[in-house]
Amino acid sequence: MKNNLTSQNVVSFIKDIFERRGAEEYLGERVTIAEHMLQAATLAEKEGCNETIIVAALLHDIGHFTSEFGSFSMNDEVDKLHEDAGAKILERFFPKQVVDCVKFHVSAKRYLCAKDPDYFSKLSDASIHSLKLQGGSMSKEETTQFEKNPNLDPIIKVRYFDDAGKEEGMKTLGFDYFIPMIERVVENHANSINP
Repeated sequence: MKNNLTSQNVVSFIKDIFERRGAEEYLGERVTIAEHMLQAATLAEKEGCNETIIVAALLHDIGHFTSEFGSFSMNDEVDKLHEDAGAKILERFFPKQVVDCVKFHVSAKRYLCAKDPDYFSKLSDASIHSLKLQGGSMSKEETTQFEKNPNLDPIIKVRYFDDAGKEEGMKTLGFDYFIPMIERVVENHANSINP
């Protein structure tokens, strides 16, 4: 179906992925992939973020969901680039801020490891393993380049929600709660490019 996606059916497509694949293990963590993404979005909602950031937090790991993207395991020796796969699915239907938060949430981890000495010590074992596959901490040149992204602040915000959304048993809002929000973000983007 991903080749037939439109702004009218993309939300149904995403919901279907959540329902079919959401119960899968999340990268060696103690939560499922859906629990992780719902936790990130719920944390963004509780912090009072705008809908664009909440939707970005919800969808940041969409690239892990379908087998054609490839999924991460603790035995991987190469990175599967789930962030690029997720951004590719969303880029036609979501604003650049959402797409950038998805596309660069891995880079944000690398960036924060380079900029904040305490950040690395807070990463889970799975996140440390994936960091090695993703290139480790950014170099000074990479951090300088990364800081030029106009969506740097939202990307970093979503990264922190990503890191926090790994709590076993955390109560979250359900996916259906976020559907109207996702629909508004998609509709607003469609209206902005087709006034």
